[in-house]
Amino acid sequence: MKTLSDWLEHLESLHPKGQGGIELGLDRVACVKAVLQQTQRCPLIIVGGTNGKGSTCAYLEAIYTAAGYRVGCYTSPHLLDYNERVRIAKAPIDDETLCQAFAKVEAARQEAGNVALTYFEFGTLAAWEAFAAAQVDVLILEVGLGGRLDAVNIYDADCTVVTGIALDHTDWLGSTREAIGFEKAGIFRSGTAAICADPEPPQSLLDHAAAMGTDLQVLGRDFGYSGDKTQWAYWGRDDQRRSGLAYPALRGGCQLRNASAVLAVLEVLNERLPVSMQAIHTGLIKVELPGRFQVLQGRPLVILDVAHNPQAVSGLAANLDEMGVFDKTIAVVGMLGDKDIAGALAALRGKIDVWLLAGLDVPRGASVEMLAGVVAQANLGGNVERFASPLAAFAHAVKHAGENDRILVFGSFYTVAAVLREIKNRP
Repeated sequence: MKTLSDWLEHLESLHPKGQGGIELGLDRVACVKAVLQQTQRCPLIIVGGTNGKGSTCAYLEAIYTAAGYRVGCYTSPHLLDYNERVRIAKAPIDDETLCQAFAKVEAARQEAGNVALTYFEFGTLAAWEAFAAAQVDVLILEVGLGGRLDAVNIYDADCTVVTGIALDHTDWLGSTREAIGFEKAGIFRSGTAAICADPEPPQSLLDHAAAMGTDLQVLGRDFGYSGDKTQWAYWGRDDQRRSGLAYPALRGGCQLRNASAVLAVLEVLNERLPVSMQAIHTGLIKVELPGRFQVLQGRPLVILDVAHNPQAVSGLAANLDEMGVFDKTIAVVGMLGDKDIAGALAALRGKIDVWLLAGLDVPRGASVEMLAGVVAQANLGGNVERFASPLAAFAHAVKHAGENDRILVFGSFYTVAAVLREIKNRP
């Protein structure tokens, strides 16, 4: 009988591009889905966008759980364990249940003619099988890459969310916001609602929504928020108001955009999934999402953030500015080579005292030499040191940081995962 490790190794072997490989398209996954005869039995929310997808899914999951619903939530990538990708009632799926779902998908894949599913496609189909077996009340699926040709898009959502559109994955999605906006809008459906948390969406997204007959709500036009130092308020269509809201537990200036988009979703689905103000309050203050401006208290302070593109790192820089005064900021950085490294790191010019650059030993990982070249050419300031891995860089940071310093770990899920695993394994 296969263990979870056996199955994950099998998933990596099915497609020539392996675990980290990307091949967009719906034909392969739709073919296997048809054999599985997967049907939708509960409300489905699909969340896409460049940044903020994970936070938006986490808010939806926390609020609907607080309202008493059994929630299925599928996100990617994971930080420490694959099980994190498939959560039922806010708990990562257990190995046995996940393996059973993998076995069903494998049988269907073979029946369909040994279709060469990608790692993500296989996992998406298996997640759906697990959610169906658990008889969840509401489903939340996070798009992996883009939208139009992403495996998640084989399902028809009752409400879709696009958190925002920025330049990332340009090799697959296009080099302009207009091109990327069209890909993100591919999750829209005719006659259903869509929420966009980008106050200035590309025209391509607006045009596609109109052509599809999608009821699109845009931040600042159809819904929005206001707030002071102690609380915030949401406003939506038809004079909808929710005031006296607690600030979300997730940190960062972008979080009210994400949270207000979530409240817009709640309004859309209110007849099928009623939610009380108490559930909203509880969900906002209890939401958890590792690796998104995650601050670990102690001396020195440690901040973990998976930010890896210019928009996300700009948000990270703004969050750092709001934290107060520290003696030094020490950055542990590891990134993928196909990212806009120069554009991302530019947001931190003059904000980092010591750059601890680390190579990532993964197929798309940037070498430490590449990172050092970018830092030097961009004139970002600060001292630069090079390390073979994020763990080696982090160990150096901990050893040499003072009590009034802060250590920032960012640049990739791989970077944050390595450090987070090390921290969790400490005695």
